[in-house]
Amino acid sequence: MAAATTMPSTKPAQPNNKREALLEVKNLKKHFPIMSGIILQRQVGAVKAVDGIDFSVFKGETLGLVGESGCGKSTTGRTVLQLYKPTEGSVVFEGKELTSMPPDELRKMRRRMQMIFQDPYASLNPRMTVGNIVGEPLRIHKVIDNKSELQEYVESLLERVGLNPYYINRYPHEFSGGQRQRIGIARALALRPSFIVADEPISALDVSIQAQVVNLLEDLQAEFGLTYLFIAHDLSMVRHICDRVAVMYLGRIVELGTTDDVYENPLHPYTQSLLSAVPVPDPLIEKKRQRIILKGDVPSPARPPIGCNFNTRCPVAVPGICYQEPDPPLVEVSPGHWAACHRTP
Repeated sequence: MAAATTMPSTKPAQPNNKREALLEVKNLKKHFPIMSGIILQRQVGAVKAVDGIDFSVFKGETLGLVGESGCGKSTTGRTVLQLYKPTEGSVVFEGKELTSMPPDELRKMRRRMQMIFQDPYASLNPRMTVGNIVGEPLRIHKVIDNKSELQEYVESLLERVGLNPYYINRYPHEFSGGQRQRIGIARALALRPSFIVADEPISALDVSIQAQVVNLLEDLQAEFGLTYLFIAHDLSMVRHICDRVAVMYLGRIVELGTTDDVYENPLHPYTQSLLSAVPVPDPLIEKKRQRIILKGDVPSPARPPIGCNFNTRCPVAVPGICYQEPDPPLVEVSPGHWAACHRTP
């Protein structure tokens, strides 16, 4: 979870009440059934990958979604885009409810929302040229029919993401990881979407390449007015690129607020433990800092703890309420800063 250095936020915070929500998610759940039997199968349980979350993404902002592996970050991104059908809840994008939208209408809406996948090696078809990969969305949605116009447009996209347009006839295996991720970004940009889910787009890249890709994403956001849901492990990079941060644990959002609020005044003990693991480049400050080391492992989402989801690892859990009362809801502790903890005032 930790990064090498801590970078300050470079984005000015803007009041939520003055911004228009591009995406609104309410009580979103995605449970994967656990089946038993070979011939006569029956459901014996469910993996609660996403278990009732609420958040909004405002136009032009970057919302960071952070947490340990297996907490439901990627499932959230895919469920928001309807790549997974949600078990329950509402996803409103540009004022339209996606969960009940007919397939034909949803297909048209997909032009407005795209995804940058985590693994640049697995997300590109090895049998297709770069030109076909980037141009495929345009052909599927019948945006450009003329072959020469399509090639010219794809070449301009490749050039915009920092690739030589002459690479258009090459195959993915001829590129490095960073170049492949740029191809994935060009594909996501092809239809000029307004919203992009970036699912850990730099985690599979060398450290030297990560900053280049993040800078590219920031430049594209400014140029095309993009809105990002940025899923990541690197807490320092999240602080650098994101306007607001949502912290997930075991399928629930436990804290949500502006980047400065969450990093300078973390309210939830899980957020505090994550931030305590991020090294500080100043050795004097690093020496005085107190590390919060969590005990045990993340519980299985198929069998979450009774009471608060975090009670099995929480260093400040209160006997009784934290082990008996239902998982606490998100409460607005200060303007725009939300936390889900029984101990939060």
